[in-house]
Amino acid sequence: MAISRVFTRASFRALAQRATLAPARQTPIPSRAFTASQQAQQTRGPPSPPSDDTADPAQAYLGTTKRLPEFNLTKKVVLVTGAARGLGLVQAEALLEAGATVYALDRLSEPSELFAPIAERAAKELGTSLHYTQIDTRDVAALHAIIADIGAKEGRMDGLIAAAGIQQETPALEYSAEDANRMFQVNITGTMMTAQAVAKQMIKFGNGGSMAFIASMSGSVANRGLICSAYNASKAGVIQLGRNLASEWGEHGIRVNTISPGYIVTQMVEELFKEYPERRETWPTQNMLGKLSKPEEYRGAAVFLLSDASSFMTGADLRIDGGHTAW
Repeated sequence: MAISRVFTRASFRALAQRATLAPARQTPIPSRAFTASQQAQQTRGPPSPPSDDTADPAQAYLGTTKRLPEFNLTKKVVLVTGAARGLGLVQAEALLEAGATVYALDRLSEPSELFAPIAERAAKELGTSLHYTQIDTRDVAALHAIIADIGAKEGRMDGLIAAAGIQQETPALEYSAEDANRMFQVNITGTMMTAQAVAKQMIKFGNGGSMAFIASMSGSVANRGLICSAYNASKAGVIQLGRNLASEWGEHGIRVNTISPGYIVTQMVEELFKEYPERRETWPTQNMLGKLSKPEEYRGAAVFLLSDASSFMTGADLRIDGGHTAW
């Protein structure tokens, strides 16, 4: 029940007299007092990056060391598997823009034609570097050796984006054991062995770190009209793997989360649309935004999960599916 207070003219006069006689209250000084330049910045907008040619490019680029510093990845070393093309390469570029040194691992002998321009931009504009190594995550001995070499070279290991994975659309009645095992070996075992190798380096250097595994909304639901039981089971395994590794490695300061994208239009999906053109029309109707996603729409998630911006987040699945699974 609301309580109202009625003021008479006399009470108003009394209040005015009391305000005149009462000593002025001291306004607390904030812990970070504005300087004159900061006050000017409020009226002029954000400052321009330093123009001094001797300035560190990583500090100059977008002012990342001064703006939202918890997203800053400068001097961090991050591995991205499946980064020769597609979603993995897009996320690698986002990490570079946040300041990280990025090592891209993929089974392709050569990365896509988009890789070289990104590597050049990293060196010339971003003050960091992008490296490429060919490796199939099923070759566990070679995988561990490569990751150990990176750790020895850089003297640290800070992050992992595990984006390597395969897909096969086959009716369950026709799936061979060989095909199913290959799916699980790449998508689950490959992710686990990569995470294991990276975690050993993180523990060795004692700085902790953060990992993000690319799962899928298909790890939580069955996709209507998409016949891929082994793939969906593998992505459910990736989500559960992330939770369990988070529970084991939290004591070492290592965070492990997963990202579950919705339908992404990649080069591979474009080829799929040629075989099933109706999916280009029906898939967008199955989510709340009525559209399909682009690889670029997952850039922020990668930086968020690998940076201090998510420092109290582990064992979680970040579902980014346009509301597909929220119906």
